[in-house]
Amino acid sequence: MQASEIEALFTRESGDFAFARWGRPIAPVVFGVDDETLGVVKGALEAVMVLSGHKMAETDPELGSNLMVFFFRDWEELPEVPGLDRLILDLRPLVARLKAAEANQYRVFHFDAEGAIKACFVFLRMDEHLSAVPAETLALSQIVRSVLLWSDAAFRGRSPLAVAGGKTILRPEISALIRAAYDPVMPTAAQDASHALRLAARVGQMQ
Repeated sequence: MQASEIEALFTRESGDFAFARWGRPIAPVVFGVDDETLGVVKGALEAVMVLSGHKMAETDPELGSNLMVFFFRDWEELPEVPGLDRLILDLRPLVARLKAAEANQYRVFHFDAEGAIKACFVFLRMDEHLSAVPAETLALSQIVRSVLLWSDAAFRGRSPLAVAGGKTILRPEISALIRAAYDPVMPTAAQDASHALRLAARVGQMQ
């Protein structure tokens, strides 16, 4: 990948460059699915963790679970989740905006003092579109979108996934970028676009 391509993936619509990866082990919990789908989501997370070299944990010492994935049918269900309003500021106004926009997914990130990701909340309203997506594809897509702080427009034109041999896989260049982002010598967060040059160099070495 060229540095300009990488820079675009972390440049928000506001024009600000913002990169962050997880700075602590990921302790996941999934709500609103059966055991079979739960296994699919955790399998996708384990696969991405193997790819990145990052760690998983049973619990997070501060939050208990720091990656929370919610599957539901209506945005109005969220304010009814006990304690969620303490984790997501202005939850009701957020729900109102998402409902008005007819959104079917949203992610909220929390960061530590160094700017690394310390928590991510993934909300999936299972409308007709998302319900038609195979569970494996949906799970892998959401985990990939949660493992780094991508731009709000990063995958609007092209999915991070591809189909090869009848199976859904992570696009090779995105896979290489995630590995590069989690290289131990790289910072956990960056606000300068020059970070894209460092990532491009790492991707080049891996390829």
